[in-house]
Amino acid sequence: MNSYLIFVLAVLIFSEILDLATKIFNLKSLLPELPEIFRDTFDAEKYEKSQNYTKVTTKFSILKSLILTTLTIVFILLGGFNFVDNFARSFELNSIFTGLIFTGTLILISSVLSLPFTLYGTFVIEQKFGFNKTTVKTFISDLIKGLILGALIGGILLSIVLWFFETFKDLAWVYAWVSFEIVSLFLTFLAPILIMPLFNKFTPLSEGKLKTAIETYAKQQNFKLQGIFTMDGSKRSSKLNAFFTGFGKFRRIVFYDTLIEKMTTEEIISVLAHEMGHYKLKHITKRIFTSFLTTGLMFFVLSLFLNNKELFEAFKMENISVYGSLVFFAFLYSPIELILGIYENISSRKHEFQADAYSVTSTKTIETMVSALKKLSAENLSNLTPHPFYVFLNYSHPPVLQRIQAIQEIKFS
Repeated sequence: MNSYLIFVLAVLIFSEILDLATKIFNLKSLLPELPEIFRDTFDAEKYEKSQNYTKVTTKFSILKSLILTTLTIVFILLGGFNFVDNFARSFELNSIFTGLIFTGTLILISSVLSLPFTLYGTFVIEQKFGFNKTTVKTFISDLIKGLILGALIGGILLSIVLWFFETFKDLAWVYAWVSFEIVSLFLTFLAPILIMPLFNKFTPLSEGKLKTAIETYAKQQNFKLQGIFTMDGSKRSSKLNAFFTGFGKFRRIVFYDTLIEKMTTEEIISVLAHEMGHYKLKHITKRIFTSFLTTGLMFFVLSLFLNNKELFEAFKMENISVYGSLVFFAFLYSPIELILGIYENISSRKHEFQADAYSVTSTKTIETMVSALKKLSAENLSNLTPHPFYVFLNYSHPPVLQRIQAIQEIKFS
């Protein structure tokens, strides 16, 4: 049997077993007794609901993963990629347009297979636990907009990468890497003003106590805010969130309307201070730099497997192509991606602790940040006792209990 095929199948099966094991560990780590520190936020009914939410979403995730992984393996073994390639080539276009059709068709197939799970997750599970606010009209609108944007942005990026790899040889991966990063960075700047408003309504925060408090705090921290907005998160979900987006003159702080509704002014300032801490401590810059390096590594390794005959034979392909190399390389790269993902999660969790500390020390209060974290956990039905191994592999944020414990150990100078 083809060695590449053995490797790909082994990776798929190992990844599925690892995912299944960690999720089972996570379910077993659910504790029947509410941690003492949360008893002023959770009652018995709320805590039971949060545990049931974790159980239902985890079991659904396991089922979804098992089905989609099985379908992927069957698709590979039956020569599905070759069938799609022949379909793409039947239009008799140049290699870049053929590659766009090939990749677009695969993405469309994947989207269609995932759609029933998305529908069930949104309109059954999230509805059952009181989160879903998405109407059928909004769901369809989001789906259409997402497909159009994905086709435009993804098509541009893929065309650039294909052109470089087909035009140049030894340094093609460098040109593709740098160009990919330039376009990605450009999109990051444009997202707050062009892309995100297509899905949500952003309204400048109205004058009042909250806006005054935010502007006062930002001034104290010598932090220039280009805009303070509320987002109609309640249009889709009752969950709470807040985030910074954009850079430079496009930088803005965004609060979900659900967060403003549920939290006090002091708690919102603590959340803002946490997000501001990421900027002040240069976490955003570090993440961009890390992403830049890991993307470069990906393109370099890709260049080593370009147009590999044995790799194409593993996927039962009749023709070799650059665009096929990109798709099949993703299967080979997944173990490296897993390792890099673990490193990025470790780094991210460290940054979250640091941003929490910045929030507490800059606002000179421990209680409001702790209270904000408790409310976020309660309103989002967070798992309060995730398994350490599950956290190690999957969590970009530390478990809330660890965050609170770390905050309570902070000493003011």
